[in-house]
Amino acid sequence: MLTPLDFEKPILELEAKVEDLRQLAETDGMDITEETQKLEARMQRSLEQIYTKLTPWQRVQVARHPNRPRALDVIARLFRDFTPLAGDRLYGEDQAVIGGIGRFRGRSVVVIGQEKGGDTASRLKRNFGMAHPEGYRKAMRLMRLADRFKLPVMSFVDTPGAYPGIEAEERGQAEAIASCLQRGMELETPFIASVLGEGGSGGAVAIAAADKVLMFEHSVYSVISPEGCASILWRSAEHAPDAAEALKLTAADLQRLGVADIVVKEPIGGAHRAPMEAIDSLGDAMADALADVERDGLDGPALRQRRRERFLKMGG
Repeated sequence: MLTPLDFEKPILELEAKVEDLRQLAETDGMDITEETQKLEARMQRSLEQIYTKLTPWQRVQVARHPNRPRALDVIARLFRDFTPLAGDRLYGEDQAVIGGIGRFRGRSVVVIGQEKGGDTASRLKRNFGMAHPEGYRKAMRLMRLADRFKLPVMSFVDTPGAYPGIEAEERGQAEAIASCLQRGMELETPFIASVLGEGGSGGAVAIAAADKVLMFEHSVYSVISPEGCASILWRSAEHAPDAAEALKLTAADLQRLGVADIVVKEPIGGAHRAPMEAIDSLGDAMADALADVERDGLDGPALRQRRRERFLKMGG
């Protein structure tokens, strides 16, 4: 069952009617094909009308939908022979960051992903995708591995932000994020980052200092959450919709600003309605992005310099 969003209520009513008709057909053996097709067509039209006119705040809600594809879903679908690698070799293992080596369409790559979890138990285990310093230091270890063996890096962003707790600060959260960002900028292999849902603050950009940044159509990427921004500017989280508008956090906005390179279309009604279809579209976009980075035939130092220049141009 999909978790309903407030603005989807008209669609949910139509879905309920379609389900009632199907149950009636199973019980009474009635032929309701024509009625069902009409309702499904209405439902599709409603989805298109709603999802082509989403406000930034509504896109935030879609980006946070619990049924959206997560990093583990993407890894399972797109990567073969994935071997997870755990620990930062300094403190411990962080379950909010998944990392390892796998094969993407026939070639070996290093994979780094932020994982929120899919149910209550796994969300608690993954700390809702909010990484501790050891998570970012694990990501750095994997980036060094990629450089050593000349493997492309593919990262998946999905976090409300790095964990802000006292213990994370005690273990050097700010330094870990900054060092991870720096390590990404220094990579001498192709680096492709994809924003799956939320890209929140430095916790997101730490694993997204890439040659190409891809965003799902209804994902968001921002320096702060709308609620956090509203609490600072308006002293009330009730102004989160206004903050979402002001932050320019949607994929379309960020592509116009040069922060995101590619916007990956989602199925009508959002990726949470057809996760595998959405992941396949992302896989095609990732393959194209990787080929585009490699097409120029730049050596490691030249690739690193071009990535640096790309980020320095932002906001210029």
